Amino acid sequence: MIINSSKVKTEALLLFCRDLIESYKINKNQLFNIDEVTELFIDERSEQLLSAINFVVQPTEYYLRNSKVSRISIILKSYDYITKQITNNFKEQDPFNPSMLCFGLLCSWFAELSINEDEKEFLYFSIYPYGEIYDKLLLNISDDSYKSINISMLTIAEDTVNKLYRYRFK
Repeated sequence: MIINSSKVKTEALLLFCRDLIESYKINKNQLFNIDEVTELFIDERSEQLLSAINFVVQPTEYYLRNSKVSRISIILKSYDYITKQITNNFKEQDPFNPSMLCFGLLCSWFAELSINEDEKEFLYFSIYPYGEIYDKLLLNISDDSYKSINISMLTIAEDTVNKLYRYRFK
């Protein structure tokens, strides 16, 4: 069986981002001191991404139920690899902005590396207006600590995506 590694990695990345968005929604605490307009902006953009991700990938139960299928097994290994890479970038009690991490991961994969840009199901992610998000969360923020955390999330996202791009299945 021939497996398209970029599609498998893309699916794993989308699953990770979906879990990140959903966990943020469930555990939504006021993580930062940001204004209501910015918070609403983040919530709306996260919800848009979640809808698009859910349109492209299967429900979580599907992956768990079919974990022995070779393609699904590779997706789950890639998902674990992403999780490990991100976890390795954090020390205990490090500040964390899940929304910026999610936007950074998707932007790095689709917009910067142009992975699967020709696939119709991934077209949305390659033309998504990431610049608008960067402007709002980096340039138009007066809180320097929040801006610093966002820059840190971008660095982690880019590092993770570059390693995922080079990752070889075993």
